[in-house]
Order: sequence, then structure tokens, then C-alpha cells
Amino acid sequence: MLIREVILENFMSYEYARIPLRSGVNLICGPNGSGKSAALLGISVALGQSYTERSKKLSDLIRWGKDQSRVTIVLDNSVQKGHRPVRKISKDQIFLSRVLRRDGKYWFELENRSASKGEVVRLLSNFGVDPDNLLIVMHQSTAEQFVTLTPQDKLKVMEAAVGLEPYRWNVLEAQRKLSRIVSQEESVERLLESAEQTLNYWREQYDRYQQKKQLILKRRFLERELAWAEISRKEEEAFELGKSISLKEAEIEKITGEIEACEEELESLEGRKNSSNAEWRKLFEDRLRLEGEKARKEFSVFSIDRSVQELGGWLKLHQEKVTEVINEIRHLQNSLISRFGGADAGGMMERIDKSCENLQNGFAQVIGLKIEESKETLEASKNEINELTFQISDVQGKMERMSAELEALNKGFLDNRVTSALLEYQKRGLAEDLEDMNRKLGALTLDVGGSVKKAEEMGPRIVSVRGADHVLDEIRMTDGRIAALADVSEDIESMYESYSNLYLELKEKARIVAENRERTLKEVKTRMEAWEKVILSLLEHVNLEYQRILLETGATGFVVLSSREDIEAAGIEICVGFRGAKTVPLDAYTHSGGERSTATMAFLLALQQHVQSPFRAVDEYDIHMDPKNREVIANLLTSSLRGSNAQYLIITPNQMFFKGRETHIITVQNIEGSSVIREVV
Repeated sequence: MLIREVILENFMSYEYARIPLRSGVNLICGPNGSGKSAALLGISVALGQSYTERSKKLSDLIRWGKDQSRVTIVLDNSVQKGHRPVRKISKDQIFLSRVLRRDGKYWFELENRSASKGEVVRLLSNFGVDPDNLLIVMHQSTAEQFVTLTPQDKLKVMEAAVGLEPYRWNVLEAQRKLSRIVSQEESVERLLESAEQTLNYWREQYDRYQQKKQLILKRRFLERELAWAEISRKEEEAFELGKSISLKEAEIEKITGEIEACEEELESLEGRKNSSNAEWRKLFEDRLRLEGEKARKEFSVFSIDRSVQELGGWLKLHQEKVTEVINEIRHLQNSLISRFGGADAGGMMERIDKSCENLQNGFAQVIGLKIEESKETLEASKNEINELTFQISDVQGKMERMSAELEALNKGFLDNRVTSALLEYQKRGLAEDLEDMNRKLGALTLDVGGSVKKAEEMGPRIVSVRGADHVLDEIRMTDGRIAALADVSEDIESMYESYSNLYLELKEKARIVAENRERTLKEVKTRMEAWEKVILSLLEHVNLEYQRILLETGATGFVVLSSREDIEAAGIEICVGFRGAKTVPLDAYTHSGGERSTATMAFLLALQQHVQSPFRAVDEYDIHMDPKNREVIANLLTSSLRGSNAQYLIITPNQMFFKGRETHIITVQNIEGSSVIREVV
């Protein structure tokens, strides 16, 4: 059993109603328009079924004049076979509601909390209920709709109802897998073909790359040979430079000896020159002394001579003065005589004359003596001057000879200095050349050392028998051949290896895909056989039961699986013939409404023992049946549920009689626009 009770609030013609349901057959009956179908429609809405025959919008199902409607079903979650259907809810009853609002908002409530459609679907899956299956819940027009289904859809509906969908899913999954594998195989084959073409191209490029690689290796060898050839040339150059340095050093050593000899000669000349200079300075000093003495003597002679001249002039002047004085005295004498007269004046005059004469004579004598004395001194000085002139002449001769000797010494000293300077200049030039050569040798040695290290990185030493120019020529030729392969990238090797690996991977993948295809073909075949086996087994039982039910209604028929080699094309044909007519496939054009209802219910009843859902419902299945078939189907329906816990809801406007069967009967009446439920005890 699935549903214990259905509670309708403001739903269609129901203001409020509680419809209890039991295990087995539940019959809802009542006149047309009383609200029978509304009960099943309410259950469908609560279960989330997408089908509603009465309305395109759920809001149209709300009772007139109301803004909100609620349908609640009480699900049976009691322990069965040791566990509850919904294990996470530890209650015997589960309340599932659907709320409809006039503004178009609808939602589910599970245990008084909002729930999603997915939660409801998962909840019902725990009970094994699919409310959208036509064979589980059949509304008024569903039976007719089932008849119009294609054989393929009938088969799918039947599989879903009896729980055989996994077999179809397995086959379809295997077929999809096979389709993917086949598509993958085709894709791999295309890729393999493309990869093979690409690989051939890259193989050609790889051959060119190998050629280029060999040329590059050759060039590296030539670079190595060139490096060692350059080192040999530099070493030879260093050796020659070392020889030149040795020659320069010998030449510098020779010049150094010559410079030392010049220095010794210069020292000797310097000594002699210093001695001569000292002697010349001594002579010069003597000459200066003699010249000084001579100058002094000459000045003395000049002074004496001038003194003599001055004395002579002074004497003459004095004599003139004395004469003038005497004349004045005599004039005075005459004046005295004329004034005083007498003998005393004559005597005085005689004494004055005498005194003047004595004075004049004495002064002349003194001056004469002085002049004589000066003349003697002058003569002596002249003699001394002559002696000094002779001495000066002798010293000057010596000085001239000494000057000539000094000039010769200076000339020799200068020549030696010039020679020494020239030698020093030559030595400096040679030293600079030697320093430059040593610097070059050092740089060359360092260069050789660095070149040797670089060359050793290239490889061991190569003794090249040819010059660097020949090696360079061959390098240029090799470069030309490499340039011709300039379009060959270094990535070609990795590309070739990549495509080689890709090609091998694709070949391996093609092999694996082929193996997978074979395995999947076997899997499809195995699953198809399993599906076919269970379907044929089901149809065998259903067909026997279907024929037995039809036999009680006075009809014949069978159910057959068509196009079973292709699961997508496979279907079931429900064939029936009434009152001795030919057995033909059931359809809406060949059979009447009652025949279609009888055949459909016969098939549905034949399937009952295999249906998985604990709840099934059918609305007005008997509307077109004659009384006999209605009674037969009703009794077969109750007998088909014997021994099971299934719950069946039947809705009919007709009176039904169930022989010896316990049937839960519910009546529905519409009283003053509101449907009312009554249980028949």
C-alpha cells in the first residue's frame, strides 16, 4: 500500500474532504459531476504528475472563490520486510502536500517544510512509484491514449511499469557506448590516416634534419679544429715574440753597457772639468785680484796726478792770492805811511814785506815738496801698474789655455752626454718596445690560455696539418650547406618523435578501440539477449494471461514483440478479435470504444502481477463496456491483486459487484456545489 489518506482543501469541487484508502481495491463511485475524478486528479497533483486533463493551469484547479488550494496525501512508511521504504524518515506516515495559489505560485511541502520537485521524485522512487506512467495512473482519457501509442511507446511504458527499464537502459547505454566507440574508431582511423601522411612529411623533414645535424656536428668539429689551429698560430706567434723579446733584451743589455761606459767617461770628464773649473776660478780670482789692484793703482795714479794738477793750480791761485794780499798790504802800507809817516812806519813795512816774502816762499816750498812727493809716488805707482799688467797678462794667458782645455772637456762631456742621451733614448725606445712586446706576449699568453680553455670545452686538442684559412674555407662551405637547410627547425626532431609517438599511440588506440568495439558488440549482444530474454519471458506470461482474460470476455488475441532485433524499433503489438472476428492489432479505427476498453483492461490485468508500483489507479475504464464485460473485468481485477500489498484505485459511475471480494467502497456526492465523501461499510 502507498497512500493511507488523501486530504483535499479547496480543490475543484471539494471544500474540505478526507479520503481514506486501503490496501487492495478502492472503489470510488458516484454520479457524473460529483467529484470522483477530482480525487484521482488531486492525487496526481500531489504526486507531481505532469498530466492534468481538466486544466492547462494548476491554478484553475483551485475551488471557485478561493485563493489557495492544498492537496495532501499521507504515505505509508511503515516497516515492510524489515525496513521502511524511506529509511531517513523514522515515521509510519509521511505527509506530502502540494499548494496551489491563484497568482500562479505552486510548491511542494514534505513534512510541513518546503520541498523541490526533485526531492518529491526521489521520495516516490523509494516507494517504486512513477506517477507519469500510463499503466500506473490511467485517467479518463489515458486508456484511449494508450491505444493510440506506437508499439515502441507501448513497449517502453510496459517496461517502465514492470521495472524492466534498466534492461533497456543497459542496452541503450551499450549501444551509445558502441556508437561512441564506432565514432571514435572512425575518428581514430581518420586521425591515423592523417597522422601517417603527416608522419611521412615529418620523416622527410627528419632526414633533412639529420643531414643538417651531421653538418652542424661537422661544423662544430671544424670550429674545434679552427680553434686549435688558431691556438697553434698564437703559440707560434708567442714563440716568435719570445725570440724577439730575447733579442731586444740582449740589445738593451748591450746599450746598458755602453751607457755605463759613457757614464764612467762622463764621471772622469766631470772630475777633470771640475778640477779645471776650480783652477780656472782660482786664476779668475787671481786676475780679479790683480785687476782690482791694478784698478786701485790706476785710480791712485789718477788721483795723484789730479792732486799734482790741483796742487799746481792751487799753488798758482795761491800765489795770485798772496800777490793780491801783498798788494793790499802794500797799499795799506802806503796808507799807513801817509797817515802816520815816520821811521816806525818804514820799519813796520819792512817787517811786513819780509813776512809776506817769507810766507810766499814758505808756501811755495811746501807746495813744491808736496808736488815732488806726489810725482815720486805717481812714478812708483806706474811701475807697480806695469808689473800688475804683466801679471794680469800672464794669468789671462793661463786662463785662455785653461778655457781651451775646459772647452775641450765640455765638448767631450757634451758629446758623451749626447751619446749617453741617445743611448738612453734608444734604451727607452727598446724598453718601451720590450714592454709592449711583453704586454703583447702576456695578452697573447692569456688569450692562448683562454682559447685553450674554450677549445678544451669543444674537445681534445687536434693537431691540424692545415692552416686556419683552409679550415675557414671549409666552414664557409659547410655554412652554405647549412643555410640551404635553414628552413629545417630544431623542433623537427621533437615533432617527428611526437608524431611518431602519436602515430604509434593512434595505432595502439585504434587497436584498443577495435578491441573495445568487439567487446562492446559482444556487450550489446549480451545485453540485447538479456533484454530480449526478459521481455519475451514477460510477454509469454502476459500473453497467456491476456488470452485467458480475453477468453472470459468472448474474445481472442495475443501480445507479440515486433522488430526485436532492434531495441529502438522494437514494440509490442496488442492484437484482439471480438465475437469471432479476425485477430488484428488494437487501434482506434478498427475497434469500438467498449472493445478498446476491454482489450486495454485485459492487457493491464494481465500485466498486474508484474507491475512494481504499490499504487495503481484507473478512472472510468468501464464507461464503454457492456455489463457482462464490466463485471468480468471487475472480478478479474480483484483476483489479480490477491496475495499482494498493491493498492488499486478504481473510479466508476456504474454500480459494481465483486463476488466474494473485500473491496473498499467510497461514494461521492455533490451537495450544494461541494463534494462529500462517504465510506460504505
